Amino acid sequence: MTEKMNKPFIIAELGINHNGDLETAKKLIDMAKECGCDAVKFQKRTIDIVYKKDFLDSLRESPWGTTQRAQKEGLEFDKKDYDAIDAYCKGKDILWFASAWDKKSQEFLRRYNLKHNKVASAMLTHTDLLKMVAEEKKHTFISTGMSDLDIIDRAVDLFRKSDCPFTLMHCVSTYPSEDEECNILAVRTLKERYHCDVGYSGHERGILPSVLAVAFGATTLERHITLDRAMYGSDQAASLEKRGLELMVRDARRVASILGDGKKKISAKELPIAKKLRYHEE
Repeated sequence: MTEKMNKPFIIAELGINHNGDLETAKKLIDMAKECGCDAVKFQKRTIDIVYKKDFLDSLRESPWGTTQRAQKEGLEFDKKDYDAIDAYCKGKDILWFASAWDKKSQEFLRRYNLKHNKVASAMLTHTDLLKMVAEEKKHTFISTGMSDLDIIDRAVDLFRKSDCPFTLMHCVSTYPSEDEECNILAVRTLKERYHCDVGYSGHERGILPSVLAVAFGATTLERHITLDRAMYGSDQAASLEKRGLELMVRDARRVASILGDGKKKISAKELPIAKKLRYHEE
């Protein structure tokens, strides 16, 4: 018999695809809600902590200026913006949370009393940040991109010692991911090794790997979303526009019904058809 499945919890990752514009963020929240997502997620950074000064001073052309600092600061929301996001999501009846990339950002997020936390793949080796997140004891989604089992072992041990509930998120940190990189069978590998809920945070083009992840037991899906993949930004090409998000949500939530319970039997709807078509020995 197949394992009983529930419909996956679906997170629309806004990340930095709002390009620092609150009205764009609201449109993305609307899109996520209209497509049936359960939550939207942002990213929060303290620029001078996450990045070194020489990097921030280096050249980068962007809509905000000619340095990395100008670009990074242009993508960040401040307290006034997050206050507006918090109110807007409450008005739309959709959850929101964010992945903090430093301890100051995690402290900032605490003021909103969010239901969930998120550990970004890049932060999986940031032990002090992980301890800070785990001590809140909120259900945390832990992305595992760029990580082997030794790295994941240490994170899982930390969260279990803190008695903090979590979902591991299989993830491949390429943008966009090619088919041969997605490795959806890793969802099953993580479930068997850690005996916990496992989700999938995908960066592929299209929706097939995400839907397949649910068939292999993913309880959560996270996908970047965008108003237009041609917009400025490094994550746009690995994101879903509205029609793609609609199709992914629809198909991911059909998986449990399609897989069924694994019992081989004659269904009630088959009985009259069998009566009409079945060959009977004389």
